[in-house]
Amino acid sequence: MASELVRRRLEVLKTHFDSEVEHDWDTCLATFKDTPRYEIVPLGQVHEGAEAILAYHTAQRRAFPDQRHENVRLHVADDDTIVAEFDLLGTNTGPFMELEPTGRAFRVPVIAVFFFDGDGITNERVYLDVASLVRQVGRPELLPLLGTEGFAAAQMK
Repeated sequence: MASELVRRRLEVLKTHFDSEVEHDWDTCLATFKDTPRYEIVPLGQVHEGAEAILAYHTAQRRAFPDQRHENVRLHVADDDTIVAEFDLLGTNTGPFMELEPTGRAFRVPVIAVFFFDGDGITNERVYLDVASLVRQVGRPELLPLLGTEGFAAAQMK
């Protein structure tokens, strides 16, 4: 049986995932304790603070307004960490990296490591195959830019 703290953390994660899909950024930010932080590991990006997190989510949802999670599996890793495995899906119906939308969909597996203090998230560290995502949405010309500062800057526009 899960401890009360683990149960609360799992509820926080459900709220976190649901708020991202619903574009309810106030609720999403409220799942964090203190300063929210996202690390998008394959891109070398760190988004810290409410303003940076909102800019990140706004850019992502402009390009992929239907972005969502399926098949979410949660694993309690240790005293302050829960690992989430899920499929990330979306359709490129808005500008992506200053390029016209392709109308093509993607589905990529993701691992997100959530760190907690009490029942508040302190950091979300995301691992995903960005190369598969850009191929699936029909943008192979972006492959040479992955992991560069140019990609990170263009993605936020």
